[in-house]
Amino acid sequence: MMEVRVPAMRGKMGSRTYYSCLMPLNAVPQFFKFTDWSGMLPEDREQRVLVEKRVPELATYITENEEDYLFSSITASYKSEPRFEPYSPDANIGVLILQLGDELIINDGQHRCAGIVRALKTGSEALKHHTLSVLLFPWESTDRVQQMFSDLNRFVQKTSKSLDILYDKRDDVAAATLMMIEKIPVFKELTEKEKVSLENKSTKLFTLAALYDANVELLKKYDHHDIETNAGLLIDYWTEIAKHMPDWGKVLNGQKKALELRQEKISSHSTVLRAFGGLGVDLLEAGDWKDRLTALEDIDWAKKNREWENICIVAGSVVSNRQARAATKAFIKSKLNLDLSDSEKNSLSKAA
Repeated sequence: MMEVRVPAMRGKMGSRTYYSCLMPLNAVPQFFKFTDWSGMLPEDREQRVLVEKRVPELATYITENEEDYLFSSITASYKSEPRFEPYSPDANIGVLILQLGDELIINDGQHRCAGIVRALKTGSEALKHHTLSVLLFPWESTDRVQQMFSDLNRFVQKTSKSLDILYDKRDDVAAATLMMIEKIPVFKELTEKEKVSLENKSTKLFTLAALYDANVELLKKYDHHDIETNAGLLIDYWTEIAKHMPDWGKVLNGQKKALELRQEKISSHSTVLRAFGGLGVDLLEAGDWKDRLTALEDIDWAKKNREWENICIVAGSVVSNRQARAATKAFIKSKLNLDLSDSEKNSLSKAA
């Protein structure tokens, strides 16, 4: 039977010997076993059910970033008996020899592996020669594999959306948003860039995630522009918005506490910010858009203002679902004397 030799290190974790090896990507479909767990009871599975819709997303990530993609190690269990050949007697560095036909049970990383398999079909010829870090442990039992899955995922904490946006250098909207924040004082000083929601005692008014989502709406018609051009558009638009949101300025100047504003008014809430983003798509087409924004000063942003009931306040709480965002945008457009579409009129009539 044909052998596959991969560079490897031998180590010990707890009482078990394992191998850390570099496996070429074209070996993934040959060795890794993908099992359809959907027809089995959860207690009988060795892994979670594969979420098929994630696979093309991962494959696209690889093929669109072939020179710059990054994956953490795959963890798998072997049922066969791979041979380890050290480079020298008693060395823990050497070559791991697998037999073609051996199956590796994926403990952690099945979506990454499935994405790799798909990417190999559409990516460049060079992709198959790239290598993947794989940790291999001996397969013992279903109970042990389930315990490994639990241990590997127990302490995993997903990063916040704000932090993802802050660190993502491939996202043009994120880059333009960060440039905008740096140029507008109220955003530079009062934007939380790490957490996706504001704690009660936070001195901030906005989150990076909320501003990003607003700008995704705003830049829909401008996705063909470069980052600097879009950043300039955002700076121009949000600078004008900020001029007519006096409450923001009061917090920036220390005349009002951020907590007080958040408790009393909706003017810095993500629902309003995203409404502003959607509003900009229509507003920027008007030659007098800056003049129209002066009407923002006449809007009563107080939570106790009954006009907001069933627009974006339900049972006394601000909501941020799609319906609330659409109704809030329509409400603000009406205050700015902008024409409403039929769907916008409908969203307001439902709230009445």
